[in-house]
Amino acid sequence: MKPRSILVVDDELLIRDLLYDFFTERDWHVSVCDTADKALELLKNRRYEIALVDLKMPEIDGISLIKKIKAHHSDLPVVIITGFPSVETAIEGIRMKVEDYIVKPFNINKLYKTIDAIAEQRLKVPEPTGIEDVIS
Repeated sequence: MKPRSILVVDDELLIRDLLYDFFTERDWHVSVCDTADKALELLKNRRYEIALVDLKMPEIDGISLIKKIKAHHSDLPVVIITGFPSVETAIEGIRMKVEDYIVKPFNINKLYKTIDAIAEQRLKVPEPTGIEDVIS
């Protein structure tokens, strides 16, 4: 079985390093970046099973990034992580159909169970293999 893949977008180096180490130790392929622009560039060249996106980032915030992700990769599950939770961003996340909304500081084991369950669910959805799958 090929390793699962996750894109982590967070401007905090400590969070990126923690998530990179934790998921890598569990045989995941992990890409980390600190800006929305870098995340969008990575998404052009690689397919991920899930994206973990911080809300507060310089230049382009997490909500704007998620909108762009959903516009071009509508099937990519996204989980929000934030140190600045609000009702507004939680509602916006629901509108954008994010998989979960996790508040920092988070329990890394609970986060992993959530991410793993989402990835597992995604594996159960068959991808189209031909034109007849797309049409039917």
